[in-house]
Amino acid sequence: MSELSAEILGLKSVGKVFRNLSYDELFACETENKEGAVSQNGTMMVDTGKFTGRSPKDKYFVKQAPSSDNLAWGKINQPVSAEIFDELYAEVIDYLSGKDVYVTDGYCGANPDTRKQVRFITEIAWQSHFTKNMFIRPDDADLPGFAPDFRVYNAAGLSNKRWQEMGLNSDVFVIFNIEKNVAIIGGTWYGGEMKKGIFTMMNYWLPLEGILSMHCSANIGHVGDVCLFFGLSGTGKTTLSTDPRRKLIGDDEHGWDAAGIFNFEGGCYAKCIDLSEESEPEIYHAIKRNALLENVVADANGVIDFSDGSKTENTRVSYPIDHIHNHEPTLKGGHPKNIIFLTCDAFGVLPPVSRLSKEQAMYYFLSGYTAKVAGTERGVTEPQATFSSCFGEAFLPLPPTAYAKLLGEKMEEHGVNAYLVNTGWAGGGYGVGKRMSIKATRACINAILDGSINTVEFDTTRFFKLNIPKELPGVDSHLLNPRNAWADKDSFDATAAKLAGMFIDNFKKYTTGNDDFDFTQAGPKA
Repeated sequence: MSELSAEILGLKSVGKVFRNLSYDELFACETENKEGAVSQNGTMMVDTGKFTGRSPKDKYFVKQAPSSDNLAWGKINQPVSAEIFDELYAEVIDYLSGKDVYVTDGYCGANPDTRKQVRFITEIAWQSHFTKNMFIRPDDADLPGFAPDFRVYNAAGLSNKRWQEMGLNSDVFVIFNIEKNVAIIGGTWYGGEMKKGIFTMMNYWLPLEGILSMHCSANIGHVGDVCLFFGLSGTGKTTLSTDPRRKLIGDDEHGWDAAGIFNFEGGCYAKCIDLSEESEPEIYHAIKRNALLENVVADANGVIDFSDGSKTENTRVSYPIDHIHNHEPTLKGGHPKNIIFLTCDAFGVLPPVSRLSKEQAMYYFLSGYTAKVAGTERGVTEPQATFSSCFGEAFLPLPPTAYAKLLGEKMEEHGVNAYLVNTGWAGGGYGVGKRMSIKATRACINAILDGSINTVEFDTTRFFKLNIPKELPGVDSHLLNPRNAWADKDSFDATAAKLAGMFIDNFKKYTTGNDDFDFTQAGPKA
């Protein structure tokens, strides 16, 4: 137990305060509180209840000066009044006051000059476990002087009964008050709200200081060559950056400053659906004591069926990064040599690998394309294009062009190469073609990392004007040009033209009255 007072925690009163517990202590609390079950190999398994993912429609920022002038208001960054925040904040404080609470103090950012000290106050042990996994853990010697720059009050069990009266979306709320350096959460037990909430705040703070914040993974080779992997959920960002031949810097959130790349986090948060030891051995073996599994299905003996998505397709595991044997202990690296944009193209149109010009890199970064496949969501019967600016629009409080401008400047300054890699379908769209194997995709990645991709002949695709290798070791040459892999060439042309049109329509929002970001000539032609 901690001696932190209610006053220091911002509460009216407090029961027991469990601060920065060890993993063994957290496990004991989780077990005693019956918060979850234990898998066959000793990993704690919890369910997140009704919500097995984030609630983006319930995320708000308090609209007040000076932050209101910086924020990109809209569907992503919804405004809420200071009065409504104050009412809900008071309810959260009342709800948590008098309870036993779990306090986790952590750093966000491996660079001491720009890292943020964040305090999480939760009512259950497993949420403390989650934040301990995900953020950088201070040394014991640092804790006495820990002064939070930002606080998160997680009142997961508190729903907002007056949400309609307040004009909100539902009884769930995730609200950020930038001026008061505090966030409040209510109505959802999903731990990812805390992780992505602080990521969102880093995406606010750092670009205003000229530091690029990025939704990407990063690894580093034995000669110090850093590679960044951008991609939306399900494109392979965590899987492909976790490479036994390269040290993992981090799997999801990074900054790029004058010295190079640095991880925001101290852990990883990997999808578990269809996980196997054969295809993803590093992640598979990271699931052990101290890791935390979410919403997986296991039998009475604790044997997990990773193929079972009956609770959710978004089964997850969080674990401290040192569960990956080959990780970079400093969580930092120099300036990147290569940037890879990952997309899972369920239309089967994009090539397995393409080399991008700087202008194309800016176009595909701002587009942030991937595609949902039929059957993963109710009502989705054919592939659906998803465009998420900078491969992380849901977490960007500033206009997307603010991040694109920084990326372009840094790529130019450091001579960075950029590539587009499709981890989706070939030979036809979803239901007709086949998904690219991890083995083939890794062969594309390896050719980028060892430079051999620059020694082969290139061709140019018709609709997307992408530069593609004619041959590449480890990849069936028939697949490298996606049109060749389709039996019905007319069908390919029609599908490619359709997807090109979607890209063109999506990109129009960046060209209206802003010639600085008119990269339409680098995009596809319908």
